[in-house]
Order: sequence, then structure tokens, then C-alpha cells
Amino acid sequence: MKIFVDGAVGTTGLEIGERLAGRPEIELLTLSEALRKDASARGDALNAADIVILCLPDDAAREAVALLEGSSTRIIDASTAHRIAPGWAYGFPELEPGCREAIGAADYVANPGCYPTGFLALVRPLVRAGLLPADALLSVNATSGYSGGGKSMIASFEDPADPAATDTAFRTYAMNLAHKHAPEMTVHAGLTHAPIFQPAVAKTYRGMIVEVPLHLHALPGTVTLADLRAALADHYAGSALVRVVDNAPPVMTIEQLAGTDRIDLFVYGDEKAGQARLVAALDNLGKGAAGAAVQNMNLMAGLPETAGLQL
Repeated sequence: MKIFVDGAVGTTGLEIGERLAGRPEIELLTLSEALRKDASARGDALNAADIVILCLPDDAAREAVALLEGSSTRIIDASTAHRIAPGWAYGFPELEPGCREAIGAADYVANPGCYPTGFLALVRPLVRAGLLPADALLSVNATSGYSGGGKSMIASFEDPADPAATDTAFRTYAMNLAHKHAPEMTVHAGLTHAPIFQPAVAKTYRGMIVEVPLHLHALPGTVTLADLRAALADHYAGSALVRVVDNAPPVMTIEQLAGTDRIDLFVYGDEKAGQARLVAALDNLGKGAAGAAVQNMNLMAGLPETAGLQL
């Protein structure tokens, strides 16, 4: 199986390369530094691949897809360009019944965003189960390691000479609530209204915590914390990568799943107060990016789903 990672020297591309290295069933097509920006060489690699994984900015990803029109090459796009686009399978195998089969058969797969992965893992099963109405008014609080911002953000946190250098421990952004992940969350959760998305970055390289608070008394009928936990556990039963944790720790750290391609889900709350905190912990570069891309590639190639992944 010939695989070409377009954008292999970026943060996500490098992580994908690590997961594909040494796999005898994979031939990883690469370009030398001298040819990496050569349009002809890049076009040859794109068309020679059975599957190409695009680790590019949105506009460049659209251009690459256009270059491959009429080709037999199948595409996984790790940008945000096609996550709600018609004709693209959404690359979250555990999200819906039949997703694995759809991804495996697809020519075009959109890799989910890291923040949406945490949000959707918590919310979509509850909407499907009828515990959370589609017109619920939700908010999502999420903090990522700074590697999620790519090379420019990494430089701002690691290089004191960088023009945007910072020594802050924590900073918020997207304060105008117009973050490009919001439509993806809304569509794939099956929601009527976009959640209020409150992202932040912490001074740690990798890791992520995504939290969705709920007022239980605002849900239809009588919904308990046990109901929420049971619905999530039922949905992800048997999953190798998504785990619902029964004995949730009293304290969580952003790095607790760093270096893995898994995602852990937790249900916290105060039954008497009628309040719940749904929490997802993952690695923004793992299940939130490179790990998800490799999982999708495995499905498209007919290989074991977790091959090469960090469990």
C-alpha cells in the first residue's frame, strides 16, 4: 500500500510518519528537501500513492484535491476544508453505526478536528440516545497543548526570540466565538444550535481536555449521571480506542493521555444540584490528529484498525 503524506514535515505529518515507519505493509513515499516544493515531483507523488494524507492549510488542501481529480488516489484530508463537505466521509470511526464501513469504502475522508473529537465523543451518543435534545443550548470549554497551533504557535512558546514569544501559562482565544470548528461540532453532533466554544492553550506541548457542562433539570424527563455514563459506555462498548472511565479521578491533568491515540471519557457531577460535567481527555496530536489519520488509513487499506497506533 503506497502512502504519501503531503505536508510530511509539519507537526501532524511528522507524527503520522512516526506511526507508519517500519510497517512492512506500507510503502511510504517521500520527497527530498530539494523536491518537497517542486510542483512536478509533488504531483507525481500524489498520483503514485494509493492513499494520500493531506497535512496542509485549507486552501492548499483544496488545491491538492483538485490536482487529484480523476485520479485513483484516495484522500484523507487533515485540514478543516472538507469536514462538512458533501461527498466526504467523516473520519471518526466510533461516532456512528456504519462509520467504519463508510470510511473503509470512501475515496474521500475528512479527518476530524482535535477539539471536535472530544466534543462529539461526549455529545453525539447522548443525542442519539435521546438524553440530550438536538436543540440543547450547549457550551464547550477546551484546552490544548500548544502543538495544536502548528509551527508558529510552537515557536511562540519555545523560542524566546520569536516575534510572538510568550511565557504565559495559559491563554484563551477565539473570543468572538467564530471558531472554524463550531460548524463541524454542530453538524456531526446533530445539533440545531452551535455550541458556545471556549478554546484555550496551555504551556504544555501536547494533551487536551474538552469539557461540556450540563444542567440535568434542563434535559427531557429525569436524567441521572448514571444514565449519561451508561449511554456513553453502551455506545463505545468494545472500542479499542475510546474508553468510558467508571472510577473518574478527582483531579485531571491535560497531559494524562499525551503520547497515546486513545480518548478517555468521564462523567462528573452533583446529582443533588442537578449538574453534570462531561469530560474528554485525549492527545491533540494523537486521536485529535495523526492517530486518527492513521486509524482512517488502516480502515481504507483493509488493515487492522489499530495498526501502528499508540495504545
